[in-house]
Amino acid sequence: MVICLNQFKPQFDHFVRRRQHERALRVVSISGFTGVELNAGTGRWEPLGNPAQLAANFGSVAGFRRFVQDAGLEGVSSWFWDPAIGFQEDLTHGENPLDPGSRGGLIAHSTWLAEALAELGGSVLVVRPAPYAGHSGPLDDSALHVLADSWNAVGAAIAPLGVRLGLHFDFLSSLRAADALEGLLRLTDPEVVGLALDTAEFVVAGRDPLDFIEHHADRIIHVHLKNAADVDNDEEYLNAGAEYSVLRAGGRRDVARWFTELAEEPLLVDAAAVTKALAAHGYAGWIVVESDMSPHPASSTMLNGWEVQHVLKPITDSSDYSSSMPRPATSISSDEAARRSAVDSTDNR
Repeated sequence: MVICLNQFKPQFDHFVRRRQHERALRVVSISGFTGVELNAGTGRWEPLGNPAQLAANFGSVAGFRRFVQDAGLEGVSSWFWDPAIGFQEDLTHGENPLDPGSRGGLIAHSTWLAEALAELGGSVLVVRPAPYAGHSGPLDDSALHVLADSWNAVGAAIAPLGVRLGLHFDFLSSLRAADALEGLLRLTDPEVVGLALDTAEFVVAGRDPLDFIEHHADRIIHVHLKNAADVDNDEEYLNAGAEYSVLRAGGRRDVARWFTELAEEPLLVDAAAVTKALAAHGYAGWIVVESDMSPHPASSTMLNGWEVQHVLKPITDSSDYSSSMPRPATSISSDEAARRSAVDSTDNR
């Protein structure tokens, strides 16, 4: 299993120094993970955010891979990309997959990221497939067809690079209403478009990840494994600006953290049951462990690492799952900064 380093970047100007990256990677390594997932971003405050920044800060994409390996990890498993993010590196302002006119940009940026990901040893480009519900409202059939055409094109473009496309459903997504997620899956080509299952996002959205695994295991190519602390029963995801008022500020109920460590009460996500279900269906992809909004990212990483080594790994080792699945890894994401937990930023080396 791998881990996501997104929790180490609470603000845009945090987690930008080489020493901080080295410390985080070493914590990840000693906690029993073997790799990391990156989060796409732009500009000098996102030194791990895209291929140009990796080259500028580590000499080359290959130089960053060596940096990761020097910390005792095997490499990068995946990259998370929100296409709404613009890239200063080429003066673009983001793409909307609901706009056919944005499709060329989607393909160009996905290929750019996928080429570097392949060089880093990774195999899945994880994307946020649709706008937030508060931005676009629920999606009709026509919109779903446009989305499907966009992501089919992206999936086909990056497949020759050895990188698969994983659509990531989050609880603020416009795909949450009226079974739109299932509708999009029906319209996309399973040969080039898969699903990145995020267990906590499903639970906060009022969905059961175990039920989804049972009915759609064949579409799952990537997993974000994390626990949830609450459920958005009030459907605040429909509010304009919910990514700030709900996700970051906790909504009307002031939820302190939507996402928690694997063993944290209440156990709204049964990580062991999820792992068993994936094993039963022959899942052979990455499992990326996350702990968004943790105030103590190193502690969260170690707590999750204990669960992986002593609870989850015995499950995978006792099944055929272990013979086909990549070894445990972790990820370093940074695009949804307000969801991420703080890290000591006083070291200026």
